[in-house]
Amino acid sequence: MTSRPSPSLPRTTAVATLLATALAAGLLTGAASATAAASADDAAPVRIHDIQGSTRLSPLAGRPVADVEGIVTGVRTYGSKGFWFQDPKGDGDAATSEGVFVFTSAAPTVRPGDAVKVSGTVTEYVPGGPTSGNQSLTQLSKPTVTVLSSGNPVPAPVLIDSRTVPSRYAPDGDPAAGGSINGLALNPRRYALDLYESLEGSNVRVGTSRVVGATDAHAELWVTVKPGENDNRRGGTVYGSYAAQNTGRIQIQQLAPLAERPFPKANVGDVLSGGATGPLDFNQYGGYTLTANTLGTVVDRGLKREQTRKQSRGELAVATYNVENLDPTDPQEKFDALAKAVVENLASPDVVALEEIQDDNGKQNDGTVAAGATVKKFTDAIAAAGGPAYAWTSIDPENNKDGGEPGGNIRQVFLYNPARVSLTHRAGGDATRATGVVRERGRAALTLSPGRVDPANAAWENSRKPLAAEFRFRGEPVIVVANHFGSKGGDEALTSHHQPPVRSSEVRRLAQAQTVNAFVKDVLKADRRANVLVLGDINDFEFSATTEALTDGGALRAAVKSLPRSERYSYVFQGNSQVLDQILTSPAVKHFSYDSVHINAEFADQNSDHDPQVLRFRP
Repeated sequence: MTSRPSPSLPRTTAVATLLATALAAGLLTGAASATAAASADDAAPVRIHDIQGSTRLSPLAGRPVADVEGIVTGVRTYGSKGFWFQDPKGDGDAATSEGVFVFTSAAPTVRPGDAVKVSGTVTEYVPGGPTSGNQSLTQLSKPTVTVLSSGNPVPAPVLIDSRTVPSRYAPDGDPAAGGSINGLALNPRRYALDLYESLEGSNVRVGTSRVVGATDAHAELWVTVKPGENDNRRGGTVYGSYAAQNTGRIQIQQLAPLAERPFPKANVGDVLSGGATGPLDFNQYGGYTLTANTLGTVVDRGLKREQTRKQSRGELAVATYNVENLDPTDPQEKFDALAKAVVENLASPDVVALEEIQDDNGKQNDGTVAAGATVKKFTDAIAAAGGPAYAWTSIDPENNKDGGEPGGNIRQVFLYNPARVSLTHRAGGDATRATGVVRERGRAALTLSPGRVDPANAAWENSRKPLAAEFRFRGEPVIVVANHFGSKGGDEALTSHHQPPVRSSEVRRLAQAQTVNAFVKDVLKADRRANVLVLGDINDFEFSATTEALTDGGALRAAVKSLPRSERYSYVFQGNSQVLDQILTSPAVKHFSYDSVHINAEFADQNSDHDPQVLRFRP
């Protein structure tokens, strides 16, 4: 909305706004026009809270404003260059922010503590673009800045802590507005997103806080201001339900360029002692972000990478591990680190399903699809680390038909230890031919092993096709299906202006899950005693519609649900410890031991962004 005055505007400003709108529309002429102009000139000057208003969109969006006064609280000389300034007096309305960002495009010359007057145009900038679903950032663009004085006290920061952040995350979107919350009046005492929006652009502070999202490659980390909110024994904040958001999470960046001040490196569970103070920004990659002028120090709490136990002689150990676009052009250090993890942290499982194995020249897009060199380099590294001499099997995809990095041709690969497991090889599988299920000597058997599951199904267009193989352990057949479902890319962020956010990527994963579920039901129809494991990077939560579709009819159960709720995670995204990687079991796999082995997702130094999963059972 651009023409309706906010209830928080001073009456004179509201009148001026309406008159200006009428003038622009040509509704007033002659003497009336002159009278209107005089009235506008006499109106009280616009203040920052007038610009911010009491909803997510400025009531003055698209309009020029003049001589808006405030104190500079923060300056950004990189990226989206500009500065924040704040009205030190305020209007006493908790819903209206007293700070706003001024986009200068070039490095600003003002400093914190400068008293300034700013003239410019009020705009609503949507990080990621209007179709992203992101909330917008209210800002002043094309500014003219006058420094009135320097060395003034910066307005005291507003404390964000467990007492001030509500437990409810966001109001339900307005159905009449397509589920958007943009037009709803802010209620910062009731909803966390409303609180953060009411502080957009203001100087804020978090105290000493626990890190729940490790420092990433972009020099940012996540903390929680609610220490007891869905916490787990390793320091993270677990995401366990669409209806139970973790409201205490907030992203921390710094305003100082990295060349001047290196950003601290932190793991999940570490403590940001002294917290952080600075303007509250909104960006595409995390939503509300504290851009720190002052930043505390990281206290290392000594988080250790987990090691799972070794399988017993009679147990079959099966693992899944997303190795993040592995190809021969990666440094040997990455191969060695991943190999060490397989041997030491995963205790050399009998079968390892790998996701994101790229072809032999990685992202070079020249038609290469074979991945023998990639796998050999990896298996050689495993052997050098003291692991078994793994054999392997896979099916090469058609060039650029399985998604992922163009030219990379990612696919699933099975490693297996021939000293303990044999592959029942049935030739003929290729990128387009589907494996089927037959009954053989009273047991379910695959027609192709390895073979792809329903690769022509539209659900797998430009996506990784499931890879099925039949193994034998101590004479017992075990069918394993390795998956890498469609990514969550395209879903709206949790901070979306649509509430609940639109999860558009679920449509494809739901269809993929239904396809795999139908295949497992074919196996069970041939042999209800069949040992079937469906595993991989499912790219969805244990409580999602995707998992429900995989388990439909009792064909499978999600083994991760055997863990305590606080231990159900394989990935950390924006401070949420969550499930993406899964192993699901058929009814015959009654007794098993399951472990989500936390070696990557919680750490600043990662060999992959996923944690591997291991399941042990006696077929």
